[in-house]
Amino acid sequence: MKPAEAPVTVAAIQMEPRIGETAANVARGLELIEEAAAAGAQLIVLPELCNTGYVFQTRAEARALAEPVPEGPSTAAWMAAAARLGVHIVAGITERDGEKLFNSAVIVGPGGLIGRYRKVHLWGDEALYFTPGDLGFPVFETPLGRLGCHICYDCWFPESFRLAALQGAEIMCVPTNWVPIPGQDPTREAMANIIVMGAAHSNSVFVVAADRVGTERGQPFIGQSLIVAQTGWPVAGPASPDREEILLAMINVAEARRRRNWNDFNQVLRDRRTDVYDEMLGTGVRPGWY
Repeated sequence: MKPAEAPVTVAAIQMEPRIGETAANVARGLELIEEAAAAGAQLIVLPELCNTGYVFQTRAEARALAEPVPEGPSTAAWMAAAARLGVHIVAGITERDGEKLFNSAVIVGPGGLIGRYRKVHLWGDEALYFTPGDLGFPVFETPLGRLGCHICYDCWFPESFRLAALQGAEIMCVPTNWVPIPGQDPTREAMANIIVMGAAHSNSVFVVAADRVGTERGQPFIGQSLIVAQTGWPVAGPASPDREEILLAMINVAEARRRRNWNDFNQVLRDRRTDVYDEMLGTGVRPGWY
């Protein structure tokens, strides 16, 4: 059996970073990574900008907290933990590349840096500090399966999930900082939960979404991290709206390939009408195995 055919235990770490307290945030994240790994997690996803906090007041503040990848201390700490524990980690980071700042995520494994993802769709004041992502939607081959990554607002764009799925993504890792949505019915699941459930269903991919909690400089965050099967139904979570928490689920990544057929006639990626619209949405990206 190939490694990607074996069940994989995934974890979404819900935590409360503090703005500007990078060393403490990374240390707290490492404590939760250790706990998740001790519980059997092989793939561990942390929130967006989990090393620095989110609500910057100026670009100068964001730049002072930003780090190069992989040379910076946060990535180094996550790589060391991945090597020591034998796990894969996806973590949100404020990245500096020359004069540019990116809202990024690093993907690391026991052997070191696997890759990075830069948030494509910026939300609100992020546009004052960050450059929109310039790496597209890369998919990373790992022993656990093919990993894609989105960050928060990227999930609101069906194209994001579709382009990752068409390149062969099986697990979408989502570091996020979800905020309240106007008009949200408090008796209903969060809009963010509905969106990632729908994306998992329509692309036959697993989704591991790790949100943060707490209020930072007046901005509340909603928690409710979750892990979604390729069917669109949650297999863990939603988590609490206001507490740190670790969600764990065992998934069979091969199901993202074998169970794409909804019946004898329909398979969502195969049924696309590429005579009506471009197979890769005009991006020029080459399709992968799907």
